[in-house]
Amino acid sequence: MKLIISVVNDKDAGSLLATLVKEGYRATKLSSTGGFLREGNTTFFMGVEDEQVEPVVLKIREICHARQQVVSPLPSLAGMAEAYVSYPLEVTVGGAMIFILDIEETIRV
Repeated sequence: MKLIISVVNDKDAGSLLATLVKEGYRATKLSSTGGFLREGNTTFFMGVEDEQVEPVVLKIREICHARQQVVSPLPSLAGMAEAYVSYPLEVTVGGAMIFILDIEETIRV
């Protein structure tokens, strides 16, 4: 058994959850915030059998695409905000970070 933890962009979360449920997978969804852009993410937790890992990862890859976005970076709290000049940056957002962990035991009550 495996635990798949997947951090995805909020824009992809609804489509991913709908697809996972339609395919018969269970997922726990948590709201999270990224550290770099301080924008919303969604973290999914899924317990799956070993043979289900590949199909789940393929679904995540199909739905969660990286894309370019122009952002104005926020000043650090340690810096002097008064002297801060913001220049727009083009960054890559979206996609997914997927962690796959071995599970020793699962208990559903």
